Amino acid sequence: MDVFEYGNLSASIVLIQMVDDHDLASLEKEFAFIRENTREEFRLIALKVDHWNSDLSPWSLPAVYGKEDFGGKAADTLSRVLGYCADQSKTYYIGGYSLAGLFALWAACQVSIFKGVAAASPSVWFPGFVEYMREHEIHSNAVYLSLGDKEEKTRNPVMAAIGEKIRETHDLLREQSKNCVLEWNPGNHFREADRRTAKAFLWVMKQ
Repeated sequence: MDVFEYGNLSASIVLIQMVDDHDLASLEKEFAFIRENTREEFRLIALKVDHWNSDLSPWSLPAVYGKEDFGGKAADTLSRVLGYCADQSKTYYIGGYSLAGLFALWAACQVSIFKGVAAASPSVWFPGFVEYMREHEIHSNAVYLSLGDKEEKTRNPVMAAIGEKIRETHDLLREQSKNCVLEWNPGNHFREADRRTAKAFLWVMKQ
């Protein structure tokens, strides 16, 4: 797992984000957007996974798009992530885009170290995930959710459920008295991922 760090390395606020090669190309823009819109000193730790579908999925599933199955190795990934959260004097937020957003939600159901979850366009269409969240209450009190307004308009029947599932997730978290917002962004899943993720982190940092 390669590590990329931005910001003030001694800051008390630490943002944890799982990324892939595509995210790395726009991480500096994401960091700059956050820095321009907050007075808080913060450190962004971006952790690059080797196998996106495998390393970030909470359980195994056959491929939904493309040919790569979901390997269900999120528990192994989380154990490595927690190594970057050892200083209990710091405030940690976890977030990410797409499957990394799903991983962030799942991780916050496992441990209580994360004050907030910044889940931008999270893959809550993942079969069984919303049901899992009903049975395993999230430990973070601040949860940001977002989705592009065209994301549910897809021919893939599993992924087309994203609109219904994100609304269901939002309602569930509100029922559990979490401070949760659902923001709708213009466009499909591939539009302005860096900006959407930055907005997600900014929101949870302000709560």
